[in-house]
Amino acid sequence: MGASMKDIKHRIKSVESTMQITKAMELVASSKLRKAKERAEAARPFFNILYETIADLSEHLGDENAYTAPRKGKSPLYIVIAGDRGLAGGYNSNIFKMVDPLLPRDARIIAIGKKSVEHYEHRPWKIEGSYAGVAENLNSDTTAEIAEIVLKLWDNEEIGEVHLAFTQFVTPLTQEATLMKMLPLTLPKSDGVRKVPMIYDPSPAAVFRSAIPQYLAGMVYGGVVESFASEQGARRTAMESASNNASDMISALSLSYNRARQAAITQELTEIVSGANATT
Repeated sequence: MGASMKDIKHRIKSVESTMQITKAMELVASSKLRKAKERAEAARPFFNILYETIADLSEHLGDENAYTAPRKGKSPLYIVIAGDRGLAGGYNSNIFKMVDPLLPRDARIIAIGKKSVEHYEHRPWKIEGSYAGVAENLNSDTTAEIAEIVLKLWDNEEIGEVHLAFTQFVTPLTQEATLMKMLPLTLPKSDGVRKVPMIYDPSPAAVFRSAIPQYLAGMVYGGVVESFASEQGARRTAMESASNNASDMISALSLSYNRARQAAITQELTEIVSGANATT
């Protein structure tokens, strides 16, 4: 019985140590989540306007627009954004479960996030770019570099489609794995409302060509900041659940320890009484 009590006490200490770690990670994730959420919400209006501008320019260009025409028989490019760390529930696995079944053998990959790089570097698809550890302090140089890779492959007609796979931040408790087509551009259907025509200088084609890198970089930036906020939300939820489970486990182990201790005391009292009766 003594050995059993010792084992239970050792397990309680082990679970308490684990709970301290999960509590600390929950606090860190909560702190990062606030900043990441603000950054994601601040970025959305800019990219909505950017998309509307690109769509308006595309309507002006018509048949001369090489970025709206479909390309058959070409390899697709997937930009897959995952986390840089684990312990975030199903955050990383959900994005891979969504993307991997869609990838043909000739697909190209741009992996963003350490987990994305690790996932695809040992798989048959060709990696066009690897970016680990960039999400928390993402800057315009990184997104511009990714946009440059995409445009080079597109202009050389090596790829026929470009897809962005990221996790959309809905609420701190809800995140959705999302796949968005970036190229070729899909123009929104007209709502029948006549709009004031926009005048572009020097020409719609020139403005469009200069705006395409901004559009691609902006989409990547938006996907990364949404994914980073989702990662922190998923990690906070996972660590909160782990802390609660550890607390429940400690309560159950403490109950078992008290029962074992009471049983040991009862046994000792029984032996004392039996010994006393034997001497009388």
